[in-house]
Amino acid sequence: MKWQNDLFIRTALGEEVERPPVWLMRQAGRILPQYRELRAGLGDFKELVKRPDLAAEATLQPLDELGVDAAIIFSDILVVPEAMGLDYEMEERIGPVFPNVITDAATVRALRSGTDAADQLEYVYQALAITKQRLEARVPLIGFSGTPWTLLAYMVEGKGSKTFSKAKAFLYREEHLAHALLDKLTDTIIAYLKRQIAHGADLVQLFDSWAGILSQEQYRSFSVPYIRQICAAITEVPVTVFAKGAWFALEDWADTACEVVGLDWTMSPVNSRQQIGPDKILQGNLDPCQLYASEEAVATATLDMLDQFGRRHIANLGHGVYPDTPLPAVKSFVNTVKNYRYPIA
Repeated sequence: MKWQNDLFIRTALGEEVERPPVWLMRQAGRILPQYRELRAGLGDFKELVKRPDLAAEATLQPLDELGVDAAIIFSDILVVPEAMGLDYEMEERIGPVFPNVITDAATVRALRSGTDAADQLEYVYQALAITKQRLEARVPLIGFSGTPWTLLAYMVEGKGSKTFSKAKAFLYREEHLAHALLDKLTDTIIAYLKRQIAHGADLVQLFDSWAGILSQEQYRSFSVPYIRQICAAITEVPVTVFAKGAWFALEDWADTACEVVGLDWTMSPVNSRQQIGPDKILQGNLDPCQLYASEEAVATATLDMLDQFGRRHIANLGHGVYPDTPLPAVKSFVNTVKNYRYPIA
């Protein structure tokens, strides 16, 4: 595959590049006026996710507005539990809510998994295919999924939470059942990502959004092995692992079959490199709240971040861009990266 701008993929593959590529998690969203206009005529968020033509449009909007080096398909990590048979609703000002949750072995057994579950997500594959066609090879296209642990957290808790105490209690009380659910999720995610790749994804990212609420011991039992299994199964394209808050797991990614490791804003680029080793590409990690500062301050902070990472880096925020972030500040971040050049070796 030849792209007009292949900087993102060349970086992910470890090739020498003149500058770091840049994109943003949640770059397609409420920071863009054209997204708000697109969203205004629809019933809810899920309608936008499930209409491939509109999902493709939302995916492409940041390319024209921001000039980023990669597109990421507009979707949601919770389409996976829904495909497995556990529906969710997206409530305004509350977020995702599951009317039914996982409680016992019977509810786990009732779930679809693997290709049977992945077959339910045809609207995502159609969105990828439409986006790929409309991209006309401008930039690479990123696919994604939540990790098994993060999806389990929602499926047991039933909604977002500061502590996910119900989900964590499930790990302590129902250890064998938790692993059975994680196995089903892993099989489904592998099948799902492979279908995404077949429909145009050039790299896939795993979002472990709730990694940081587990202890190191729990994380190494209930998340790391399943992420490693997924990474080992995805051989067609590069894989990024982004485990928010899991500073204690950085060494685990050194021998995981992923090409890119995402860092949140609490993780030092220098220390992270020392723990992960020289071979992985690092992604991140400007604090999203930095973008509430002046455009000049954003540019200064971005340059400092780039200098700390050095080479083998994909520029991004340390988490998704927040909905009320000023668009000029986002553009300042992106443009500062695009104007940056590595020193001549």
